[in-house]
Amino acid sequence: MPTHYKGSAREVRALDTFIKLNRAMETLSTQLQKHLVGHELTLPQLSVLEALLHLGPMSQVELGRKLLRSNPNMTALLDTLERHEWIQRTRSAEDRRVMVVSLSSEGQRVIEKLFPAHVTRITELMGALSSEEQQMLGLLCKKLGLSLARGD
Repeated sequence: MPTHYKGSAREVRALDTFIKLNRAMETLSTQLQKHLVGHELTLPQLSVLEALLHLGPMSQVELGRKLLRSNPNMTALLDTLERHEWIQRTRSAEDRRVMVVSLSSEGQRVIEKLFPAHVTRITELMGALSSEEQQMLGLLCKKLGLSLARGD
């Protein structure tokens, strides 16, 4: 649904693009979350497990930065994952203020079991776009994200 805002052409185009991007991401997230329902896992929780699987243990702050999550949000996510015994938090030996997050053996088992099916589902959903369209969308999203991160 396009915007009904009556602003300048630039404003209408930007708002319309934002609405389309947001709706596409919300729909994609909803479809992916359906796949996780029976596993007592949310997409943000899966993202934590996946990051730890592929990048290894890291500080809670670094993990939050990689996943674009605030400190309070990361704490809540990690509390839940810790209750499920899928992660462990330990104090860094070098700096006792730093909490290092790592996968537990159960967390490793869970993510290694779920992640291949998750990738398959993403591949299916992104199949609505051609390879070239996926590549272009990726480039455009990266350009937008980097610009926003710099404050352009």
